[in-house]
Amino acid sequence: MAFCQIDADNRKKLITPKEFPLNLPYRLAEKIEKNSLDDPIFRQFVPLIDETFSPPEFVPDPLEDCSFQRTPSLLQKYHGRALLLTSGACALNCRYCFRQNYPYDTHGGDYSFLDELEVLQNDPSIAEVILSGGDPLSLPDHHLESLLIALDQIPHIHLIRFHSRFPIGIPERISPRLLSIFELISTQILFVVHVNHPKELDADVLEALKKVQKLGIPLLCQTVLLSGVNDSVETLEALCRSLLYNGIRPYYLFQLDRVKGSAHFEVEVEKGRALIAALQERLPGHGVPTYAVEIPGEKSKSRLMEQSHPLECLNS
Repeated sequence: MAFCQIDADNRKKLITPKEFPLNLPYRLAEKIEKNSLDDPIFRQFVPLIDETFSPPEFVPDPLEDCSFQRTPSLLQKYHGRALLLTSGACALNCRYCFRQNYPYDTHGGDYSFLDELEVLQNDPSIAEVILSGGDPLSLPDHHLESLLIALDQIPHIHLIRFHSRFPIGIPERISPRLLSIFELISTQILFVVHVNHPKELDADVLEALKKVQKLGIPLLCQTVLLSGVNDSVETLEALCRSLLYNGIRPYYLFQLDRVKGSAHFEVEVEKGRALIAALQERLPGHGVPTYAVEIPGEKSKSRLMEQSHPLECLNS
């Protein structure tokens, strides 16, 4: 923590976990205010002692991912789409990551995804494949190219969706080689980037994402509502405007998934609703994200602005 010039008193509020360690690219660390535990980037990525205090409703696998496995790397939660966990690696470790305890299949170094592709090939009900992880952009280009070409050859798959945080930490990953791979694929690609605070966006990040957009690939953003990071209307408005003005649609504002160690990030649902209501007064309709939560076993994400939603599920 010498880089962030954390003093002795503040160092007492930090921990060094053996599992899910600190992982933060230098370019993001440079943006952190010195000796501040409240900086929105610091708070998202640096382990605080708050993680050691976890209520019983905060559990290792809050979304019960393992119960939706069709293979160890292929999950299906919703009709018509499946999620392929391409890798357990990320460019950065978010402290609230709901999949930090997932038992990723390392494939023994073989990333041909033969079992997953066989399931997809034989199930014509699946029209969309979501590449997630970890982060799909942590795969080397040659593995990613082979996977995309294989998916492109399955006639009933009409959408390939990337979920990635990589461009925020390492925008150089959107390289000419990666863009050329995208151009090879005839299946429509969607690219969903995860951004929580306007401080994460800068000229390099936006320029990298614009290169993706220029290929005819729609850009969307998903955000997690986090206490002390983005739980103010001013911060969310600034984020949504920055996204909108750069051709990125604010897609989802997610209620925190209750993973063990993340209780200090949780925002009350009523506050989240008030924030969305305030955004609706300040932004055009296409600039307001959908406030939602994922509940295991439900047939879709649950929209939290709907008053009929059973909020007890978040307070049990």
